[in-house]
Amino acid sequence: MGNIYDGAFRTILNDCRKLILPVINEIFGERYTGEEEVEFFPNEHFLNQQDAAGRERITDTNFRIIGKTVKKYHLECESSLPDGRMAIRLFEYDAQIALDEGEVTEETLTVTFPHTAVLYLRAYEKTPDQMKYVIVTPGGTVSYDVPVMKVQTYTLADLFDKRLLFLIPFYIFSHEKSFAKYNRNERELEKLKQEYQEIVSGLDELERQEVIGAFDRRTIIEISGDVLREITKKYENVQKGVGEIMGGALLETEARTILNQGKSQGKNEANRATALRMLKRGKLTLEEIAEYSGLSISEVKALAEPQTV
Repeated sequence: MGNIYDGAFRTILNDCRKLILPVINEIFGERYTGEEEVEFFPNEHFLNQQDAAGRERITDTNFRIIGKTVKKYHLECESSLPDGRMAIRLFEYDAQIALDEGEVTEETLTVTFPHTAVLYLRAYEKTPDQMKYVIVTPGGTVSYDVPVMKVQTYTLADLFDKRLLFLIPFYIFSHEKSFAKYNRNERELEKLKQEYQEIVSGLDELERQEVIGAFDRRTIIEISGDVLREITKKYENVQKGVGEIMGGALLETEARTILNQGKSQGKNEANRATALRMLKRGKLTLEEIAEYSGLSISEVKALAEPQTV
C-alpha cells in the first residue's frame, strides 16, 4: 500500500508506538497493559530466489513486544480490493522475517514465525474475515490462522472504549460511501463535523486523564488531517468542513501541549527527546521547535546536525 495511508500507518506507529498495544490486544486476545516495550526491526527484506540475487520487499511493520514474555509481530495495512495474493505476500514476508533471525545449531535450523495480522481500511464483499496458512512438510502439516481486522466495522465509541486510538486517523473510511451526500447537504455534513468534534474532545479528555500525552494527541490529530485530505480530495466541502475542525484543534494547542509535556516531565532530556521527534517529522522550523520544546535555538541546531563518529 505505497500511498499516503501507508505513510500515515507507519508514522503513527513509529511516533506513538505504545498505541499499538490495545490493537494487538484486540486482534490477538493479548492482555498488554501499556507498560511493555515495543521494539522495531527493519522493514526491508531481501527475498532469496533462484532466478535473482535478491528481491526487496517492504513490510508495513515488523516489531516485538517485550513484557513478561517476548513476542514478535508483523502487521500489514491494506486499503485496496483483495487481489487473492495477500496471503502469498504475507507468507513471503513472514518466512524472511523468520529466516533473518534463524538459528543453526549442529546443522539444525530453527526459525520462529511472527504473529501476523492484516488491517483492512476498506471492507469489500471479498475481504476475508481471516486468512490461513497451511504448510505441508515431509514431517507433517502445520496450519494456523492469520487474523484480519476490518477498521470500518468499529464505531467511534468502540475506538474510545477499547482505546483503539491508533485507528482514529482511519475512522474517516467508515464514512467514505457518504462523501457525495455530505458534500451537497450541509445538514448531513454537520453531523460528520460533530463526530470529529467529539474525537477532538475525547482526545482532550484522555490527555487530561494522562491516558495519552500531548505529543500522542497532536500526532493523532495531525495524521487524521493527512488521511482526510487524501481521501476527500474530490469533495471540497467535506475536506474543508472536517479539515477546519482538525486543523483548528492542532493550531489551538500545538505549542501549549508539547511545551507542557516537556515541563511535566521536568527534565532537560525530555525536552531534547521532544525536539528530536519534531525534527524527525520535519514539519516545523528550528525556531518553532525551540519554542515548543523549551530548548534554545542553539541546542536545537546541535540536535539537527548530522552526528559524526
